[in-house]
Amino acid sequence: MLGAMTDAVTTESVTLHVYCRLTVNVTDPRALVDHAVADLRKADIDWAAEEDDLASAVAELRADLAAALGSVVDVGRMVEGLPGVAARGGLCWAEPGPPRDIVLRAR
Repeated sequence: MLGAMTDAVTTESVTLHVYCRLTVNVTDPRALVDHAVADLRKADIDWAAEEDDLASAVAELRADLAAALGSVVDVGRMVEGLPGVAARGGLCWAEPGPPRDIVLRAR
């Protein structure tokens, strides 16, 4: 809810948070990992400033399917094409196993 407003339409900019859970079935793990590795290789990363190097980062993606998926999911695309909405950032990760029982409460 937007507080005491009775009409959701306003001329002021409003920050909202979108919470969701998306369950996926990775039908081709190799294709997913190869895609994640290709994205990593073409990313503009100053490896000298990083703790890892490219080879170890690639090895981490190849060893962890959930990390590979999390690295290529683009949460900003969720609102792509929606008029009057711009993604300002987000957080996304993937985990194996059953979904967590998380209850998020509005503040």
